Amino acid sequence: MTFSFSLSNLVHPQLRLIVAQMTLFDTILFCIIHLVDKMGKWHRLPVFLVLAYLGIRRHLHQRYNLLHVGGKDGDGRDYDPEKFWYRTADGRCNHPQDDLIGSQGTFFGRNMPPTCSDYEVEIKSPDGIADGCPLKSFKFLKSKEVLTTSSQVKTGFLNTRTPWWDGSVLYGNNNEGMIRVRSFKDGKLKISEDGLLQHDNKGIPISGDVRNCWAGFSLLQALFIKEHNSVCDMLKKHYPDFDDEKLYRHARLVTSAVIAKIHTIDWTIELLKTDILIAGMRINWYGVLGKRFKDFFGHFGGHILSGLVGLRQPKDHGVPYSLTEEFVSVYRMHSLLPDTLLLRDTSSTTTTHDECPPILEEVPMREMAGLEGERSLSNIRMEQMMVSMGYQASGAITLWNYPSWMRNLVTHDINGEDRPDPVDMAALEIYRDRERRVARYNEFRRNLLMIPISKWEDLTNDEEVVETLHEVYGNDVEKLDLLVGLHAEEKIKGFAISETAFFIFLLIASRRLEADRFFTTNFNARTYTEKGLEWVNKSESMKDVINHHYPHITSKWIKSSSAFSVWNSMPDPESKIPLYLRPAP
Repeated sequence: MTFSFSLSNLVHPQLRLIVAQMTLFDTILFCIIHLVDKMGKWHRLPVFLVLAYLGIRRHLHQRYNLLHVGGKDGDGRDYDPEKFWYRTADGRCNHPQDDLIGSQGTFFGRNMPPTCSDYEVEIKSPDGIADGCPLKSFKFLKSKEVLTTSSQVKTGFLNTRTPWWDGSVLYGNNNEGMIRVRSFKDGKLKISEDGLLQHDNKGIPISGDVRNCWAGFSLLQALFIKEHNSVCDMLKKHYPDFDDEKLYRHARLVTSAVIAKIHTIDWTIELLKTDILIAGMRINWYGVLGKRFKDFFGHFGGHILSGLVGLRQPKDHGVPYSLTEEFVSVYRMHSLLPDTLLLRDTSSTTTTHDECPPILEEVPMREMAGLEGERSLSNIRMEQMMVSMGYQASGAITLWNYPSWMRNLVTHDINGEDRPDPVDMAALEIYRDRERRVARYNEFRRNLLMIPISKWEDLTNDEEVVETLHEVYGNDVEKLDLLVGLHAEEKIKGFAISETAFFIFLLIASRRLEADRFFTTNFNARTYTEKGLEWVNKSESMKDVINHHYPHITSKWIKSSSAFSVWNSMPDPESKIPLYLRPAP
């Protein structure tokens, strides 16, 4: 009774019902992070204390923020993993016992129950505001809702893509897509002689995912197709008996792992640029013993010492792997895109390594999207486009910074063809969250064991934001849409995204590695080949990949330590994290 009374006084009133369902051990762990949250300074603690805090949070989220959304009739069956040592076209045969888990056409999962709030899904705005919108109205194409077999979540939505980190953006999401992109010679994928994507007779790019593409996206697809093809050349040299199929399968494993590794230890730490995340994300891949130890001794002592990659068995924490509706919601980052691409003059003879190449032209981003963007990229070419993107900072993920060109956007169907009706993507993103019953901001925080806001000033000190939120939502903080709250929330120094979004990243970024047998049980020389695994281990960054194919670009243009920094920025100063956890120079 004494413990119960003390707990009642300690825990925020709106979190007591959730905490009451925890085990005693988890309740104690929650109280630790809850006390830190009340101080509001977890990110200011010493690095190892922060890592402990995040480790506790991840454990609690794995226990209480993974909900199974049940399958359809004809759920998966056992299979022999030895026969499927490769990544399949549609994501099947990855989970050790169930061949369907994580495949195309399976359900999005949930990190929390669908909201039961009675707020309307319909989006309305006052006439005076609506008159200023690019589109007075547009057609909402409703998501197809499907009955589940789950007792927790009665209906759900199917994923048209594979949710694994399997490179399906290059390789397609099913057999038809895979056949479309393969050359069927030496394991390679199709690519043009100029190093860009090939196109079909409609001008649609030939790649694994061509829906709603833009020139920068196509350029990155082309870069990693070149990476895949280079891996094929390397494998053919060392394993001359490999046929086309075997070269393709091994090269896909290697290239997919390189993409996952870059995302984990390069891109993410630029998005969340702090010593904490440099250490944390490298621990996810290498463990606290670091890269040098893991390279020499292999995986040793579990995920804490040697990281999630190379675990003996995948971990799904009792919930079949999927991406979640909530992960999709916090990953809405279109504000990173500018309204204008600053096209640089890479042929300038006056530019030195310490200077930006001069701006040649300001190209509206509308001209870089869709089929028009593919034609523009063909004229601009690879080096000029890559250098231009590298020297232009991305936009801030904040209110009033949504790209205007996406407010009147011609979208694509799954085959990459234009839809007849343009959409306002900003409005559509709010609608999708409401339609799929994703919790609104305050309910979302409670479900993530975070302290909810009680007034707008708890969210931000920006008076203009507070005034606007009051104008739109009145005094009812429970009405606040998730995406608006994520953009309005004051950010931790160095973070491009909100703390609320980060805690979903903390869970899913780990899960995408630890639940995948090709990053755990089968992350070895037998599956990847000795030379293939060596390729993955030596590839540490996007800069490395660019250097594989365009060494003159890295030597001439990239001054920054990461290709995801603005390229003329100074390399990072000495980090405060231990030497063995730092990125290699």
